[in-house]
Amino acid sequence: MKTIGILGGMSAASTQIYYRKMCEIVRKRLGGLHSPELLIRSLDFARIETLQASGQWDEAGRILNAEAKGLERGGSDLIVLATNTMHKLAEQMMSGVGIPLLHIADATANRITKSGLKTPGLMATAFTMEQTFYIDRLKAAGLQPIIPDDADRAEVHRIIYDELCKDITTTDSRSIYENIAQGLIEKGADCVILGCTEVGMLLNECNVSVPVFDTTLIHCESAIDAALA
Repeated sequence: MKTIGILGGMSAASTQIYYRKMCEIVRKRLGGLHSPELLIRSLDFARIETLQASGQWDEAGRILNAEAKGLERGGSDLIVLATNTMHKLAEQMMSGVGIPLLHIADATANRITKSGLKTPGLMATAFTMEQTFYIDRLKAAGLQPIIPDDADRAEVHRIIYDELCKDITTTDSRSIYENIAQGLIEKGADCVILGCTEVGMLLNECNVSVPVFDTTLIHCESAIDAALA
């Protein structure tokens, strides 16, 4: 089994989900007492969020690059970045790193295209919904992503940072997310991407009327596939 390096902490809630999901997947596939070979580096998200908010992406990229090199030195065979938004810095993060990064958008796009679907609704941070680093990779795979309108994007983003990243889930926020997802479906979405690793804390296949693609679960499954290959 190859060793997966997880670069997380962005947020801590997300990284906890990654660890739990990877353990569950390996246990189901291999049985017995099996668990994944992991190295986890969890950052202080307050520092990263400050850099995000102030537009200091180059500095954030420098931090991620140093951490990726540390995971390689520690013996990782591949790297998983346990956040959608920070894939904005994937190229800078992997500069000078000799092991591969399993990109979350590519893994998600591959799963959607294999399902025969074409027009995913995307719910994520404002960075992921509004900038090109993520949407362009979906389009390159032949998909036609649909994003919420301005007000809904702001609300999705607010709930992620003010609540989900702090492990807070409320009935009101769940209803808001359900309504936004339904709005995307009414615009023509044939599925919904949970494009922030915390969005799955509120949405799943039980409260969305079209297929749901949880990027966290897809990313974890793809990482275990690579580790067991």
